[in-house]
Formats: sequence, structure tokens, C-alpha cells
Amino acid sequence: MAHAPEPDPAASDLGEERPKWDNKAQYFLSCIGFAVGLGNIWRFPYLCQTYGGGAFLIPYLIALVFEGIPIFHVELAIGQRLRKGSVGVWTAISPYLSGVGLGCVTLSLLISLYYNAIVAWVLWYLLNSFQHPLPWSSCPPDLNRTGFVEECQGSSAVSYFWYRQTLNIAADINDSGSIQWWLLLCLAASWAVVYMCIIRGIETTGKVIYFTALFPYLVLTIFVIRGLTLPGATQGLIYLFTPKMHILQNPQVWLDAATQIFFSLSLAFGGHIAFASYNSPRNDCQKDAVVIALVNSMTSLYASIAVFSVLGFKATNDHEHCLDRAAPQGESGPPSRNILSLINEFDFPEQSISRDDYLAVLMHLNATWPKRVAQLPLKVCRLEDFLDKSASGPGLAFIVFTEAVLHMPGAPAWAVLFFGMLFTLGLSTMFGGMEAVITPMLDVGVLPRWVPKEALTGLVCLACFLFATCFTLQSGNYWLEIFDNVAASLNLLILAFLEVVGVAYVYGMKRFCDDIAWMTGRRPSPYWRLTWRVVSPLLLLTIFVAYITLLSQKPLSYRAWNPKYELFPARQEKLYPGWCSPPACCCPCCPCCGSRGSRFAQLLTRRRMWRDRDARPDTNTS
Repeated sequence: MAHAPEPDPAASDLGEERPKWDNKAQYFLSCIGFAVGLGNIWRFPYLCQTYGGGAFLIPYLIALVFEGIPIFHVELAIGQRLRKGSVGVWTAISPYLSGVGLGCVTLSLLISLYYNAIVAWVLWYLLNSFQHPLPWSSCPPDLNRTGFVEECQGSSAVSYFWYRQTLNIAADINDSGSIQWWLLLCLAASWAVVYMCIIRGIETTGKVIYFTALFPYLVLTIFVIRGLTLPGATQGLIYLFTPKMHILQNPQVWLDAATQIFFSLSLAFGGHIAFASYNSPRNDCQKDAVVIALVNSMTSLYASIAVFSVLGFKATNDHEHCLDRAAPQGESGPPSRNILSLINEFDFPEQSISRDDYLAVLMHLNATWPKRVAQLPLKVCRLEDFLDKSASGPGLAFIVFTEAVLHMPGAPAWAVLFFGMLFTLGLSTMFGGMEAVITPMLDVGVLPRWVPKEALTGLVCLACFLFATCFTLQSGNYWLEIFDNVAASLNLLILAFLEVVGVAYVYGMKRFCDDIAWMTGRRPSPYWRLTWRVVSPLLLLTIFVAYITLLSQKPLSYRAWNPKYELFPARQEKLYPGWCSPPACCCPCCPCCGSRGSRFAQLLTRRRMWRDRDARPDTNTS
């Protein structure tokens, strides 16, 4: 057997009692469910479309091969070999690295707070999808019922439902506002569902994961089949995947590709370490790392086809509406009747100008009668402009895609499927996030052994719910953006760097390779050793420096929804106030604080053990 760290007797006892997965499928689906999350649906398609379509896949695949898969392999291997959560793993490797484990727990807890708030938003939309017509299909009437709400008319029915009827968002982060009771109830329901699914750890999540991990693939397949049959789907996919190689000269493309791989695989959370710790010690973790990472990336591509086939349909519909139809009820802007305007101005026969001939006719008339054409209230209608109106994050799910669903026959059914898919995706990711928190707590023994695991899980979920109520305030969305853009990004980069350096240079490359050979039956190839020693650390360090550089060049800001803004419905760019800076700046210090805190905790534990030993009566005296 290869040399491995000798566990103490107490750890061995815990290892014998450690639960195990019922079968390999449960573990495999749990890792996929944790890795494949909301970002695969609403961030990867946006990045792929923004950065040159097919050209974006080049830096994406490079980052996958030299950053994503190697670090993912490290997490699965150390969790499986040492059979502990993140805190126990890094403490076993070196007491000086125990802060890495505590940093993973702290960060997973922090991310779970706002991630489940997003799941609560999804639940709110899911519940509102069981009605016809959908509540975001038209503007509500004003108080006098003589027209429509002015804010809705100035924007759109979809945006109004999201910003006003769902978030009831404040115009400034300084205005905290009140708790929105409907979001509070959805948040409580979301945490209740999470608690019921993780109440007994992998014993319960292993059963639920069959549905939460596989249902999104069923819905994606349905959307792909339906989307490809919609008019305009081809234009959407062509626009998505048409390579623009010149855009690779932009360093931002490479930075976003690397960070997307990193966050998509849920690296440095500690969840994969916890999941792997319940594996058989002889499991082939190398094969698991490669297969799960490839499945995750293929899911992102598959989701892009589903999303942009539907968005291509929406863009085509909006383009046709721009050409020859008036604005529908509740939408902003004057009616656009380009074709009708040309027919009336030049006395053409009705229906003599088709949509396909519009541009040719317009160019001819503009060349022969430029003054008459210039006086017409024509709107610029280019399909590319409508395809450009993509969005990332909640904007894609709650605004762009919900508007696209409105144009599809049987809109409520498609809305239920879409938000049901997002809800199960969010739950699967939450399972891994909470496992990353609870497993180390059980390993360390935060509570006495007589306290059941169900009680510890309930206390953690209750505490998370109470802290997450800040996201149900009218300013909650602005706070969520701080957590997501600053706290998560920087901390994950730091922790991942410490992980790969800790294994390669503290635990020792030879020792680590011996362990992998014992577990899998073969030693790691030069590719793995080179990436662990040099490539991955340098790549992570480069990403971190580039990220810090970008943050330093532009002050922290947020985009406020302000109906009184002169450019409304455009969102107003505002700087975060000074009192917001300390929380944002303190968040990246979690790993360092965790390291110091863990060393202090070890000191207190030793002193308590010495005190108990001194206070114990001497049994040798008579």
C-alpha cells in the first residue's frame, strides 16, 4: 500500500461509522447536481454569445483542461482518501492549512444564503405560472382604471412584474425598505424543502437526487425539441455559434472563460470533498473527475441550444412586430408600423410590401425620395439588434426568457416547465452547498454526540433562513449582487489556489500520487503532475491578479431600477455608498480569518484538554 497519513484512533472509529452511498449512481448524480446549476443556464449562453460564439469555446476548453479538471480531481481525491469533510481534510494535511477548510465552510454558508434567495424568487415565479394569462403578460390598470400603471407603461409588463410586483425594489440601496412578505414565505418554503431533503445527509439526498438531477435534463430536451421547431430558432443558433476570432484578442474573454469553468464546477466550496468522503476508498476518482467535468460542460452547450433557439424565436417575433404591427397592450413606446407607413405615404396597394422585401423597398425609396422617407416615423428594425438584447443571470431568467415564453402557444405550461427546471437545479446545488457546511461540523463535533444529526441540520437551516431575510427587503437585490460579485468570486479563487498548492507542496506530490495509485490502481500521468505543480497555480494566480486589477480600475457600483431616472427604463448606474465598502472588503478576508480562527480554536481546545486532565483525580493514589 502507498504511504498515507496514519489517522488517530478516534478518526478511525468515525471512519468506520461513516455513511456510504447506496450505489455509484447516487454519488455521480449528486456531483453533477452540485456542479450543474443556474449558471449553466443563464451565464454560459450569455458569455458564449457575447464573446464571439464558437470562438469563446477555445479559451473555455483550455481553462477546462488546465484549470477545471485538475483542481476537481484534487478535491475528489483528497476527500475520498482522507474520508473527511473540508475542515478535517485540510487539518489532516497540515494544521496550518486548517483555515482553508474553515474558509470553505464559511464561504459555502455565505453563498448558500443568497443562492437559496434566488431559489425563492424562482419558486415565486413557479407558483405564479399556474394561471392563465400569465401575470406578467400585460400591465395592471391604474387606480382610476382609466389606463395602465405609468411605471409599467414606461418599461414593459415583464420588467414591471419582476422589479415592482416581485422585488418591489427600492431606487437606492440606502433605502432598505420593508420585508416583502411573499418573498419571505417563498424563502421559508425553500429552506423547508432543503431541510427535508438533507435532513439525514446522503441517506435522504441520495434518494431525492434522482429527480432533482435528472428532471432538468428532461425539461432541457423538451425545450430543445420545441425550440428548434420555432420560427427564428436557426437565426438564434447561427448568431450564438458564429465564430468571431478577433474577439480572442480581448483579455476579458480569457478571464471570463476561466472564471466560468471555475464556478460552473463548484470548485473550492467543499461540497465535492464532502461527497467524495462517502465513497469507497478504492473508487476511481480520476475517471469521475473527467466524466463529471465533461458532462457539466456538455450541459452548458446543451442549455445554450435550448436558450438561444427560444431567444431566436423571440427576436424574430419582435423584429416582425417592429416592421408591421403596433405595440401590444401595456408595452412602452409608440406603435411601430413601418410597412404600413410606407404603403400609406407612397400609395402602394395593401400587402404589396412583404417583410422580406421591406429593406430592399426602403433602400430604393430612400434613394429616390429621401426627404419624404426622412419625414416618416420609421423605426430601425434589424434582426441583429434584437438578437443582441440578451442578458445574463436573473435578467435572462426573469425578464428575457419569461417574455419569450409569452409568445409561445400554451405559455403557462412552458413557464411551469422552465421555472420547475430552475427550482430543481437550485435545489441540487443547495444539497452540495449545505453538505459542505454540515459534514465538517459533524466531523469536528460541534455539538455533543447525543444531539441527533437532524437537529444540527435544522439549526443550520434555521440560522441561514434568518440571516437571508435581508434579501427579502426592497434593497435585497442590491445586497445579493455584492455577495455574488465580490464575496464569492475572490474567496473562491483564493481557496482554490491554497488547495492546489497545499496538495502539491505541503502534502507532497509523491505522497499524493501514491495515494491515487492505491485508490485507482494507476499513477497519475505527467499531465496531472504538471498541472498540479505549475499550470493550475499559475493560472489561478493570474486570474486573481487580473480580477483585482479590474476591480481597482472601476469602483463598486450597482444598477438601480429608478422610475424617476431620466433615461428610464434603463437602469441607473450608482456607486455603492461608503458604509457598504467595509462588508464588501471584509468578505475576501474570510480564508485568512478562518486560518487565524482555527488556530485559536485549536489552542483553546488544547488548554481545555489540559485543564480537564489536571482536574481529573489521580486513580493511582490509594
